[in-house]
Amino acid sequence: MGIPSEMRDVWVNKRNGFLIASPVEEQKILNARNCTNEGVRAGFKAASIACVASAVPTLVAVRVIPWAKTNLNYTAQALIISAASIAAYFITADKTILECARRNSRLEDALRHQR
Repeated sequence: MGIPSEMRDVWVNKRNGFLIASPVEEQKILNARNCTNEGVRAGFKAASIACVASAVPTLVAVRVIPWAKTNLNYTAQALIISAASIAAYFITADKTILECARRNSRLEDALRHQR
């Protein structure tokens, strides 16, 4: 089973549409993509730092502190480290994308007022 090729072609053509985007719309799309890419890069950097910053104390604690030795198995250690990394990624990416969108919005307002 699957989608017949004729129906798939109709959906693809409908999605592309008949209108050609204006240069202003294309610039907005390009700005959005750049903001997203910037957010991903910043999020990855923050996640890498958070991974190291949470892995070192977690692994040291498991070998030194008696409570951690008995209660934190490998899964718990991995969850602690990955939770810190994931949180850092999403928080940083979100803040970066919002900051970039605000910057682009101010730029568009300034350009609009110059005309």
